[in-house]
Amino acid sequence: MRRLIFGTITHGIAVAAGFALGVYLLPILTAPPSPDEATLEAMAQDAIYTAEIVEDLRGNDFLHWGKGTISLTQGQIVHTGELAPGPDYMVYLTPAFVEHEDEFAKADSVVIGSVKTFKGFALDIPEGVDLEAYTSVVIWCEAFSEFIAAAQYR
Repeated sequence: MRRLIFGTITHGIAVAAGFALGVYLLPILTAPPSPDEATLEAMAQDAIYTAEIVEDLRGNDFLHWGKGTISLTQGQIVHTGELAPGPDYMVYLTPAFVEHEDEFAKADSVVIGSVKTFKGFALDIPEGVDLEAYTSVVIWCEAFSEFIAAAQYR
C-alpha cells in the first residue's frame, strides 16, 4: 500500500513538472525566428515616441519580465530587446502606466497584436488607433492573465 501511495505521489509530481516545463518550453520551440536587430532598428528610425521597458516592476518575477526599447512610429510598434518566453503574449496601449496585473484594465486599453517572438518584434498599429489617446505599452500574457512588461512613451 505504501508503495502504491509513494508511486502515485512521485508520478503526480513528475507529470506536474513535465506539464510546467512544457508550458514554458513550447512557446520557445514553436516561436518563429525573431527579426534581426538591424531590421528592427531600421523600422524604429521614424519613431514618434521611444521608451525603455521598465525593469523590476511590481508585476515582474523570474518568469515574467521584459527589457529593451519600445518605439512607436505612425504605423508600427517596434521592440528591440528580450521578453521572457511564454504563451499567448499580446501588446496593448493603455491610458496610464501599468506595473502589475491588478492595475491592468482591458476595457480602457486597445489591443495592438500578438507577439510570437521573444527577441524583438514589430507589430502594425491597427487603423484608427490614436497614439495620443494612450501613454503606455503593456505586454500581457492572455493565457494566464499575467503582466509581462511595460513602457511609458508619454
